[in-house]
Amino acid sequence: MVMKMPVIPHSRPRVDQQVALLSILGFWLFYMIIVTLRAAVLDFPAQEELVIRRVAVTVFGVLVNVALYLVLRWFEDKPLTPRIIAACVGAVPAALAISSFNYFAFNIYDPMSVFQDNELTENIVTLDPLANVLEFAISSYYFLMSWAMLYLALSYASEVRSAERRAARFAQAAQQAELRSLRYQVNPHFLFNTLNSLSTLVLRNRPDEAESMIMNLSTFYRTSLTGDPLDDVPLADEVQLQQLYLAIEAVRFPDRLKIEIDVPDALMGCCVPGLILQPLVENAIKYGVARATCPVTIRVAAREADGVLHLTVSDDGDVIPSDSDKGSGIGLANVRDRLDARYGSAARIEWHVPFEGGFVVELTLPAVRHDC
Repeated sequence: MVMKMPVIPHSRPRVDQQVALLSILGFWLFYMIIVTLRAAVLDFPAQEELVIRRVAVTVFGVLVNVALYLVLRWFEDKPLTPRIIAACVGAVPAALAISSFNYFAFNIYDPMSVFQDNELTENIVTLDPLANVLEFAISSYYFLMSWAMLYLALSYASEVRSAERRAARFAQAAQQAELRSLRYQVNPHFLFNTLNSLSTLVLRNRPDEAESMIMNLSTFYRTSLTGDPLDDVPLADEVQLQQLYLAIEAVRFPDRLKIEIDVPDALMGCCVPGLILQPLVENAIKYGVARATCPVTIRVAAREADGVLHLTVSDDGDVIPSDSDKGSGIGLANVRDRLDARYGSAARIEWHVPFEGGFVVELTLPAVRHDC
């Protein structure tokens, strides 16, 4: 039975309602302060009365602005262009409503209390109402559009942040998938080589050694598969796993394989990717020990310098494989890709053939403790 995950429709992130309302209050408070200061500088009469009516206009403007905000929320799932058009169109009736209320508050409702000059009052009352309303509506429209552009900018910024978070989650998921894939690639590769070794022992009628290899193999897999492929492990655990693997191979090469571990106790707590040394030790067995006729020493070493951990796997075998027998390079490529996926440019892998023979691979990665 195949289970399908439900598809969740994607909706655009909304501007927080509290932020939107605070921006409206901030705009209109700023408007009231500026107009009040202007009236004070021009020494308009009846300042207290003007302030009262201005407060009424401001409260009405806030309510109209909130209505415009609710209209724009209907368009938040639309692309940016329709939202801009909605703001431009929606601000027209809002500006006319505010201008009409302002005209009523200052020109129709008891103008004598404001202007205190009969001739001036008469001139104000007889002004063309339509022209007066349209004139103030233009400035109100500009004011509302300024707020609307701020709101749309906040909305767009919210979308950008949301897109960045989604991209980061996708990138993290891709990195984790790559790490899992590379980590699991080690297991079948190692198992294939070990089963070949086991087959050789069976064909040579060495049952005790084959049984020992099977037990070591079981212990190796039980240990290596218990952890999450994304988790790092202490270097001590990684060294122990490689010692277990080398013990498996020592059954095949009892006289040829020599093992040397040079890892200071102070570095055993460093965190490393699980099985990061496995392909390197396998290569040392395959190319350094299996083809040799004399004893070969495989050395696993570690040192720290300036906060950087250096891990080295080397052998002193003298048989250099020919071009047709160098293998596919999966081991080194796997380690390189895992380091790149896990640490980026902070880690690297280098290898070389010493003048006296053998092969040396060195891993360089950050020395991290207490995180695994």
